[in-house]
Amino acid sequence: MAGTKTFEYTVIADGSTRTGKIDGPDTQTVARHLRESGLTPIAIDEVSKTGLNMEIKLGGNRVSPKDVAVVIRQLATMVNAGLSLFNSLTAIIDQAASPGLTAVLREVAGEVESGSSLGEAMSKHPRVFSPVTIAMIKAGEAGGFLDTVLVSVAEQMESELRLRRAIKSAMVYPIVVLCFAAIIVVVMLVFIVPVFEGIFDSAGKSLPLPTLVLVKLSEILRIGGLPLAAVVIAFAVWWGRHKNDLPIRRKVDPMKLKTPIIGGLMLKVALARLSRSISTMSAVGVPIVQTLEIVGDTAGNTVVSDAVERVKLQVMNGIGLGKAIAAEPIFGTMIAHMVAVGEESGALDQMLDKVAEFYDEEVTAAAASITSIIEPLLIAVVGAVVGSILISLYLPIFQLSTGVTVE
Repeated sequence: MAGTKTFEYTVIADGSTRTGKIDGPDTQTVARHLRESGLTPIAIDEVSKTGLNMEIKLGGNRVSPKDVAVVIRQLATMVNAGLSLFNSLTAIIDQAASPGLTAVLREVAGEVESGSSLGEAMSKHPRVFSPVTIAMIKAGEAGGFLDTVLVSVAEQMESELRLRRAIKSAMVYPIVVLCFAAIIVVVMLVFIVPVFEGIFDSAGKSLPLPTLVLVKLSEILRIGGLPLAAVVIAFAVWWGRHKNDLPIRRKVDPMKLKTPIIGGLMLKVALARLSRSISTMSAVGVPIVQTLEIVGDTAGNTVVSDAVERVKLQVMNGIGLGKAIAAEPIFGTMIAHMVAVGEESGALDQMLDKVAEFYDEEVTAAAASITSIIEPLLIAVVGAVVGSILISLYLPIFQLSTGVTVE
């Protein structure tokens, strides 16, 4: 509707303050509508176009999974201690780590006070709360055990964060070394090689092939360095915007899993996420078909997500979960056996929890071993590159000093 604006309001209702958002043409109309609803307006402010949605997208106020995990843990602790859900949300609003999350929690608290369930309120912020989290909380509210579910959600998110930290710590060293090596090579080609090139030109001798190649690379980098940097930056921006597009993921994700060393680690991470999500959702009573429909995207890889979708279709057709999983080679025999045993014993959530713990340990060990493997390999590669450049630079000098032509 043309002319309609969004306003944030703070009102007094039943002796307490309440906040929320409302659409209207102007503050006077909004205030009149609120008074007609039996509310006493305290403040009415227009929401700018750079409000909450933009805040969450911008780096400075982006809501991180770590911040959300902390809030869920605080909420679980307070609800388990006997505080009402609204009072618990109100208590943690000012403790949120980012302005974006503070604004989200304030809206969630307002929705809860207005009569919405926690799951419904969270579902309005899908960029902050994952589908698994929302589904589990809705199931906990429906079953009357929200306190237990909040603890399970907090534990799941904390396990996920530990997994991410293990992977990041393993990747930091190789990335730093590669960046340092790239800087060294660029500096040598742009600043050092031209100095030697002038010396070689003044000598008037033909250059050996390795030195000629090095000089040509230096010339190319000096002439095309800025355009190349512009192309790299443009690609990085494009990749940041489109890397999660489904057509891109369907091409890139299979290649990720086939990458030597790293591919196996990525698959274990995906299986750990998947197992933990199914385990926690099964434990709180979410139906298995609904669980499979939700958890597919949590794996973070379209190859695994497609396999989960096929498993879901098989289960909908009456085939057991263990048998359906066994038909998908990507899951491996261990998960298939554990799920089959879990189905027979009625302890599917416990079996999958053990699978998740196993893959967590595997990922942690693999990350550590990757670091130990890559470290000497990177040192050797960097040494070989720098050494090759130095040898190429000094070959003409040796040629001049010995009088021997090196071809």
